[in-house]
Amino acid sequence: MFNKKKKPVQAVARKLVTNVNPKSVVSEQFRTVRTNINFSMPDKDLKTLLFTSSTPGEGKSTSAANIAIVFAQDGKKVLLVDADMRKPTMHYTFHTTNSTGLSNLLTRKWGLQDVVIETEIEGLHLVTCGPIPPNPAELLGSKTMDVLLEELIASYDIVIFDAPPILSVTDAQILSNKCDGTILVLNSGSTEKASVLKAKEALVSAKANILGTMLNNFVLEKDQYYYQYYGTGE
Repeated sequence: MFNKKKKPVQAVARKLVTNVNPKSVVSEQFRTVRTNINFSMPDKDLKTLLFTSSTPGEGKSTSAANIAIVFAQDGKKVLLVDADMRKPTMHYTFHTTNSTGLSNLLTRKWGLQDVVIETEIEGLHLVTCGPIPPNPAELLGSKTMDVLLEELIASYDIVIFDAPPILSVTDAQILSNKCDGTILVLNSGSTEKASVLKAKEALVSAKANILGTMLNNFVLEKDQYYYQYYGTGE
């Protein structure tokens, strides 16, 4: 039914630590985030989750990919969607091609079964961006997107979207309004407070359900309790 994982087209700098080193400290932190996400909406099933950041380079795509992996490792049927139709990267992360994907679905040129890629990780499927369209915001805000969301929700336990930075374009605002929850990814030591506040304002104005933030590249001191209890794992 699904296309098998295709051959890599480019070397990838990203390391999916939750897959290659699941016992590491970082992997355990991703599992903690997964637990917090599950507890964030106790009275409602969270089916769609959006990852965005205030500005480029904060690690949202890597975070989305690793969270998708830990949900799959927990026995969920997961779909990861590259909704950054301006600068897509998930096809690099998972060593595959980007010939068809989300843009084809939203222009009704292909069906879901034609673009879903089965990754090497059990339970995790991927939809890449596809050919970059001239009108990403219009496609994401369309009725076709609403219909597609219903189809994805019916087919998967959880659907995770990697969206563009929210202060760069309107795409993340549009999609955050359609998703059950939104995670704002920050980069420790580089994300400016003013940018975070503007990003939050943009999400609030879109009536997004902000579940919380993820702080990337925060260095734990080795004498902290986590290292004492678990060890480094790396």
